[in-house]
Amino acid sequence: MADAASQVLLGSGLTALSQPLMYVKVLVQVGYEPLPPTLGRNIFGRQVYQLPGLFAYAKHIMKIDGRAGLFKGLTPRLCSGAIGTIVHSRVLQRYQEADQEEESGASHKESVSSLEQVVKETSREMVARSAATLVTHPLHVITLRCMVQFIGRETKYSGLFSPFVTIYREEGILGFFAGLVPRLLGDVLSLWLCNMLAYLINTYALENGVSSMSEMKSYSQAVTGFFASMLTYPFVLVSNLMAINNCGLAGGLPPYAPNYSSWLDCWSQLLKEGNMSRGNSLFFRKAPAGKLYVWEEKRFH
Repeated sequence: MADAASQVLLGSGLTALSQPLMYVKVLVQVGYEPLPPTLGRNIFGRQVYQLPGLFAYAKHIMKIDGRAGLFKGLTPRLCSGAIGTIVHSRVLQRYQEADQEEESGASHKESVSSLEQVVKETSREMVARSAATLVTHPLHVITLRCMVQFIGRETKYSGLFSPFVTIYREEGILGFFAGLVPRLLGDVLSLWLCNMLAYLINTYALENGVSSMSEMKSYSQAVTGFFASMLTYPFVLVSNLMAINNCGLAGGLPPYAPNYSSWLDCWSQLLKEGNMSRGNSLFFRKAPAGKLYVWEEKRFH
């Protein structure tokens, strides 16, 4: 319990610190661009029109809602993180208790290969993460909708308890699990890609002739984790878009998002538009040609 409590406290602190980043990222994922592009240079020194980055976007939010505005949706996100940490640790604890019972009852311990051990640990981690995601997804949906309210200046999903009533009344039980399938798929794929790539690198690339072997293996885990998250980012984007799609908020309706019939429909349309990585980077964001932005619509009207 002490270990779980320390994880909750640490996770809550990191969540609070990263909230402005998460807030801006979600608004960019939705396609909300209130500021005009500026002429800048890309990493190769070539002049291109760039959309505002993280700091310019955050400054715009602060101008409208003040500094506290950067922390909209923090309360349900903190609750989600705390509950998810507890569920995750409890599931893994049950596995450990089962292992101890097997070891006490067995006369001799069978040898297990390193690959089998990786598969076993990854499978257990997958179950623990999936259980935590399933339990906390309603809070995740509320967090996203609370953030997206900035676009239309709504207050529909404000507070912690009233959004539960609103979602149940308008969408039923399924409304709490909007976007769950792509989120689970992305988590599972990312986990298996990360662990299996790390195993291959640690086993065959770093097996011999490298000093500070344990340090190098920890680096390989970090690198493969980053690589896996990049590959599975489209699942995160589609999940977030489906969580706010057609929920009565301006950010979940045209012109920001069409009414997707399913997460596969959302994936297909994003793929056609070339927007599968939208929101993945908050710096050096090149302005795509042929897109009408909020600031242009205001000028037109």
